[in-house]
Amino acid sequence: MAALPNAEQDLTISHLSSSLDLLGWSEFFADQVQPSEADLIPRRIASVHRARIEAIDVTGPVGLELQANINTGDYAVGDWVLADPLTDMVVRRLDRKSVFQRRPEGGRGQQLVAANVDTLLIVTSCNADFNLARLERYLIMANQAGSNPVIVLTKADAAEDAGLFQAQAEALQRDLPVIAVNGRSAEAVSLLRPWCGVGQTVALVGSSGVGKSTLVNTMTESDTKQKTGTVREYDAQGRHTTTARSLHAISGGGWVIDTPGIRTLYLSDVTDGIDTLFAEITELAPLCRFRDCTHAHEPGCAVQAAVASGALAVDRVERWRNLLAENRDRTPVVSGPRGNKTVRKKKY
Repeated sequence: MAALPNAEQDLTISHLSSSLDLLGWSEFFADQVQPSEADLIPRRIASVHRARIEAIDVTGPVGLELQANINTGDYAVGDWVLADPLTDMVVRRLDRKSVFQRRPEGGRGQQLVAANVDTLLIVTSCNADFNLARLERYLIMANQAGSNPVIVLTKADAAEDAGLFQAQAEALQRDLPVIAVNGRSAEAVSLLRPWCGVGQTVALVGSSGVGKSTLVNTMTESDTKQKTGTVREYDAQGRHTTTARSLHAISGGGWVIDTPGIRTLYLSDVTDGIDTLFAEITELAPLCRFRDCTHAHEPGCAVQAAVASGALAVDRVERWRNLLAENRDRTPVVSGPRGNKTVRKKKY
């Protein structure tokens, strides 16, 4: 990873703050630093491995030391930490502005994917990989994470009509930006520039082989390129190439986090994300005659009335109902003074 341009060792406090801003630092993080921590150095985590963590500060790439009882799995790429400048020891992690995480199949807890991401670029390709149901799940996770979602359609140059894919994706959520690109073309950088300004952080998520690493290589100014794979002709699937999460500088400013392909995305504790994705249904539900309406057969159901009038597609309502059911079944419950209650959205 390239060092931050023009960073100097003898920076004044104002220059230090300005240089940190280029890394994604903001008042949200500055307000968390206590007067007693003024001598500590803010550093941003650039990669997380099983036994070590790498970071970046105003001088460029730096190492981090962790206390013996600390698990690297508790940190995500994009996290901000305060470190001792003499020992490089992490003193504490600052609260996150946003966090993208997933629950592995059969696993307990959430697996961290990326933190402090301003925009989540959901990458899919204009071929057999395009899957609306999978995109819905990524949108739910983006909404829940607190990041702005943008769908990026790669391999548009190889599609007969990329506009058909774009129209289907745009219909998934209100005011959803959908960009069709050739991931190897410099034009892709121009199309994505509105979300990749100085100090902004984007993360790329999507299944394996959709061209995430190719897009990262086009976007970044790093000399270290991500490995890319070819597309299998029989099913249009690319080979999985990214095996770790990492932070890269974007040409012209900003930062991008590449992530490994996620084969299956399970829903758990994402009620808010579902509500945002299906906002037009969520807004109708309170208008039903019965508070516990299942929106299937009850009289006075506002959702079913919208389906009957053609304002809502019946298949979209069915997907909404199924996703709610999956989320309910997979979300852990805890016992409380009022009986079982569902664990709601976690604070960052």
